[in-house]
Amino acid sequence: MKIAVRRSSGYFLLFICLGLDMAVVGPTLPALAAQTGSTLGAIGLIFFLSAGGGALGTLLGGGLFDRVPGRFVLGAAQLFSAAIFFLVPHVPWYGLLLILFVVKGITGGLVNTGANTLLLWTHGEKAGPFMNALHFFFGLGSFLSPFLLGLLISTGGNYSNVYLLLAVIDATVGVVVLASLNAPISSPGRPSGGNADGAGLSVAPIVISAALFLFFYVGAELTFGGWIYTYAITLHLADAVRAAYLTSIFWLAFTVGRLISIPAALRFSPRQIIPVALAGGAAFLCLLILAPASPSVLWIAAAGAGFCMAPIWPTGYTLAGQSLPLTARISSLILLGDSIGGMVLPGLMGVLMERAGAAAMTPVVLGSLMATFLAFLGILLFGNKRRESVGPS
Repeated sequence: MKIAVRRSSGYFLLFICLGLDMAVVGPTLPALAAQTGSTLGAIGLIFFLSAGGGALGTLLGGGLFDRVPGRFVLGAAQLFSAAIFFLVPHVPWYGLLLILFVVKGITGGLVNTGANTLLLWTHGEKAGPFMNALHFFFGLGSFLSPFLLGLLISTGGNYSNVYLLLAVIDATVGVVVLASLNAPISSPGRPSGGNADGAGLSVAPIVISAALFLFFYVGAELTFGGWIYTYAITLHLADAVRAAYLTSIFWLAFTVGRLISIPAALRFSPRQIIPVALAGGAAFLCLLILAPASPSVLWIAAAGAGFCMAPIWPTGYTLAGQSLPLTARISSLILLGDSIGGMVLPGLMGVLMERAGAAAMTPVVLGSLMATFLAFLGILLFGNKRRESVGPS
């Protein structure tokens, strides 16, 4: 039990850092564009390439965590993240900055895949609340990051200070993970049975549906959370400090939603939670579409959307785990949808904003949530068919 608690604590720390690192990028995009002499549309490629690196890290992680002790992979990835964030505010070349964010994406993909998979292996069938707690800590880090940025700006600092601060935090957590997770990390919680990895066509539709679920959801979450700062600035709904706090409000509400989702997961099933969460998020986005010029509506919509989106990822991942055995290989394939989802829509948003205006962000995010619901229906449909074909165990 002590080993399980120690491992879980390490994974929680890693996800705080993952949230800190991911949420700082959006509010600093204008500054990074000025630093490299690039346009807003060009600098938006950071999202695309970083998520592409995340997809590569996810694929690498699917094999690494079966062969290498998890603490070495996770600790090394975290130390690389620290080094990259130390360099980011000092790089004046656009191309080199993009390369750094590709590598940062790889390290993030390794941490994301490792923490999710190893937490599942650690707690087995009792992983549900721990999975929601893990993603609560991601939300906590995502809330703190733009808050720290706004605080530093308001006290005379700038965006480079927050990158350096996050580099120190990442390095500290990397050292802690290497030092404290000293028990060998195996996979005692892996599903047993000969067809876990080879269930063929009966498993493939569920894997595809679950990957699409994460693809569209993560696209919506990171597009809104990453571009709401630029949205508010461009439409003259907030100044730099208030826009940073607006981003922080989104992630604060997101964090509160993740916290509430922990006991909710004990009482309600994923089939009940996901439709309610998606409907709530869509309702707040529709409110913003109806009143795009109102600062008050923007703050309400940001908080409401963040709160409603919060339980969708961990609950959807849990639903996938209830629908088929989540081995390391299958888990990495599903999480690939997460990585690619964070690459496509957030990466294209800068170009869309330049061509169609900042207001285009809201309907695009709404459409992505609607596609998430269709993927959810696919998981239910193919999961039911698989259970009927397999029969009672």
